[in-house]
Amino acid sequence: MGNTVACCVSPRGSPKIARPPDRQEDYQVNTDLSEDTGPYLQHISDREVPDDLAPESNPSDHARASTIFLCKSQTDVRDKRKSNHINHVSPGPLTKKYSSCSTIFIDDSTVSQPNLKSTIKCVTLAIYYHIKNRDSDRSLDIFDEKKHPLSRERVPDDYSRVDPEHKLIYRFVRTLFSAAQLTAECAIVTLVYLERLLTYAELDICPSNWKRIVLGAILLASKVWDDQAVWNVDYCQILKDITVEDMNEMERHFLELLQFNINVPASVYAKYYFDLRSLAEDNNMSFPLEPLSKERAQKLEAISRLCEDKYKDLSKASIRRSFSADNLVGIRRSHAVLS
Repeated sequence: MGNTVACCVSPRGSPKIARPPDRQEDYQVNTDLSEDTGPYLQHISDREVPDDLAPESNPSDHARASTIFLCKSQTDVRDKRKSNHINHVSPGPLTKKYSSCSTIFIDDSTVSQPNLKSTIKCVTLAIYYHIKNRDSDRSLDIFDEKKHPLSRERVPDDYSRVDPEHKLIYRFVRTLFSAAQLTAECAIVTLVYLERLLTYAELDICPSNWKRIVLGAILLASKVWDDQAVWNVDYCQILKDITVEDMNEMERHFLELLQFNINVPASVYAKYYFDLRSLAEDNNMSFPLEPLSKERAQKLEAISRLCEDKYKDLSKASIRRSFSADNLVGIRRSHAVLS
């Protein structure tokens, strides 16, 4: 435990997960014994992943790595801006609201409480760019919609060649979130699990598998994030024609491909949230702004005072001075000098 190599199930235990051949030599244990020391006992630091092998390129595990969806969207964003510049296309009337002396607009979406509708739109847009700008069509049978249909309707023959529109992806995800009453935070975790699956299992989300991959990510995110998780049978009532056995099998394969790594650090969650906001800004999808009312201002002021008092008490507790009967020294605070 403690790194991506050690987990509950060994990577060699599943036939679908194989260790890259170029890393096997680096993980060999040194069995040379020294004459001065007794039997060789491997230190815990020797079992950690070396710095040169640390998966820094995996954005779902490391906050410093760039998210995949934002990188895939930049190509279309640059082409759109270049086309508008060449064709002298006007950006149109300004729709963004700006604060003034009389009216202050605030964004009700925060990293701890994102706006549900806007977050789902951004997440589905990220999935859209994943499908549109995919590298290839690597997939597995468990996620193939033809072999495991989600409904009794006939799957079109060109189901694996036609890319879905953003509206179609949004309606699919929105239906699941509305019926299961999931939160906006769950949508962000869904995107983290989706990119983690694509990285760990070396898959591509494409027209033939996007529905089942998104469904598996939502299913897992709802169980990990929400206190009252939605059961697999509940999703069967939403989708109607899918069986519980199929849901269980897909969830089991999803966990195995993730190597049972379902941890989402707070730094990774925050990175995905702000990258989704950047994606929205690049695609002219503004988050809702509301005028600051008197009641909202009083509530924000009360929260601000509560936090100020809390940190003031912590700062007082952290200051320690020595007292003696001969030289009693009290706590003195010096004023800051701004230059």
